[in-house]
Amino acid sequence: MNELAHALISTSAFAAPSSILEDIPDAQAHKKPAAVPHSIYAEVWHMAYWQDISLDWVSGKPTPVPEHASEGFPSNHDEPWDQLRTRFLAGARNAAAIANDTDCLDTIVACPTIGNAARAMTVRDQLISLAAHNAYHLGRIVLLRQLLKNWPPPSGGYSW
Repeated sequence: MNELAHALISTSAFAAPSSILEDIPDAQAHKKPAAVPHSIYAEVWHMAYWQDISLDWVSGKPTPVPEHASEGFPSNHDEPWDQLRTRFLAGARNAAAIANDTDCLDTIVACPTIGNAARAMTVRDQLISLAAHNAYHLGRIVLLRQLLKNWPPPSGGYSW
């Protein structure tokens, strides 16, 4: 597995996403500590939303960018927590499989933007962007878990 795939699904510069999302009860996933903008559920929904769009782009499907940032966060919580977590992790595994297909990484894909022509990026660059985006939000989830006194997860996680 190459480092990009590790950054998407495994232990790289941080704990594996599956560990970060492990053993979070439904009620805790929906809890939002004071002065925090989003719950763990909303953070994972947001990652899954953008991950789906990124995977569309790397597969050649020109999925439009939402017009407003608010569209990238859930307006309701209809999707069950365990299903959302499973969907996100499955998408991450898909992204990692693409990252491991070194023959496709230099393929140019169109990545739509708001109000401008689509940016031309390589599959590699789009996956690097996805990995960085997920890492940012996974770090927020670790902090939320710390605030909720549910860190580290049973399988371990960095605690410094």
